[in-house]
Amino acid sequence: MKSKPQTEEKQNLHPRNLHRSRYDFKALIKSSPALSRFVAVNQYGNESIDFANPVAVKELNKAILRHFYNIKFWDIPAGYLCPPIPGRADYLHYIADLLKADSKIPGGGNIRGMDVGMGANCVYPIIGHQVYGWSFVGSDVDVTALHSARQIADKNPDLKAFIECRLQKYPANIFAGIILHEDRFDFTMCNPPFHASQAEANAGTKRKWQNLGKDKIKQNGTLNFAGQPAELWYPGGEQAFIIKMIEESAQIEDQVLWFTSLVSKKTTLPSLYQALKKVKAMEVKTIEMSQGQKVSRMLAWTFIGKDVWQQEK
Repeated sequence: MKSKPQTEEKQNLHPRNLHRSRYDFKALIKSSPALSRFVAVNQYGNESIDFANPVAVKELNKAILRHFYNIKFWDIPAGYLCPPIPGRADYLHYIADLLKADSKIPGGGNIRGMDVGMGANCVYPIIGHQVYGWSFVGSDVDVTALHSARQIADKNPDLKAFIECRLQKYPANIFAGIILHEDRFDFTMCNPPFHASQAEANAGTKRKWQNLGKDKIKQNGTLNFAGQPAELWYPGGEQAFIIKMIEESAQIEDQVLWFTSLVSKKTTLPSLYQALKKVKAMEVKTIEMSQGQKVSRMLAWTFIGKDVWQQEK
């Protein structure tokens, strides 16, 4: 059996990303033995899992979080988004670059972030705290998702005191009603809903299955590329969502140093730049990111200078 060439490092991931090497399944299984039943030698002669099997993907995430981030308990309800850890980590490392001063990477509980649409998985706050020591507020419109995230934080002593979960009671709002008058955040982050409708989200799921060589949308009655409606789509897609975020950010411009969001579609950027110009953002940055074939970018904007922020904070 001929092995498929494997690069030792994924050069497109951030230099501080712990996942630049391909998965070491022996080490992961040692940390999380439950993963072992899903690991097999693939057609190229390499150990892997079936990424079309949602249970296998969840067990892989559990093993990664335990092995790299000392997370003893992690689980999500059926049907909720199970995110790829390497790409999630990249976003946080680029935020750290955005915050750094005097070539020092910011760490410790004095850095506070907000994860908009945290989801049931709580992955961004987990990595952000375990790598950098940051504290987080996570918001979501879904009560079940927040309960799951709170459970993850409560069952991991490292996280419990550093992650706060807030319910967004008004789904039409993003920051309004969540960021309180007394709040100050060094950054906000968001992986916005990508699709503009449920039908578009379903079509995207079908394409992913076809890319994996699967003819059927379901396996064992479960979608691997799971996600609740609020996780997958928003009227007008990511463009409308981020523009709404930009508009609301102008109302709390002195409470956050850097607002950030992932942007999947490059064609979305011109309309976002226009919206940022309209609200008179003081500085705007676009940082390219990629994982394998997937290319994304982080959009960041601020209304306040770093020196002023440090004085006010």
